[in-house]
Amino acid sequence: MVQVVELFRAAGFDTQTIVLLLEAYEKARKSLHDTGQPVVTEIIFQRIIALAKQGERAPDKLCADALSALGNKAVFEK
Repeated sequence: MVQVVELFRAAGFDTQTIVLLLEAYEKARKSLHDTGQPVVTEIIFQRIIALAKQGERAPDKLCADALSALGNKAVFEK
């Protein structure tokens, strides 16, 4: 978890934004029942970063869009 926070920080986001991005990241992983597979976590992470750099801050939207990048229409818990 600390590593993900540091990666979000290195991407240039402030603390408040990191909290939102981390929420989206965890929701996406939880909805996939991800066990830490590097490819899955990297895709989720990169998609959330890209969307956040475009200005998106809503965790549910970030999560849904990250999942769609995987070709997944999984329902996540709000």
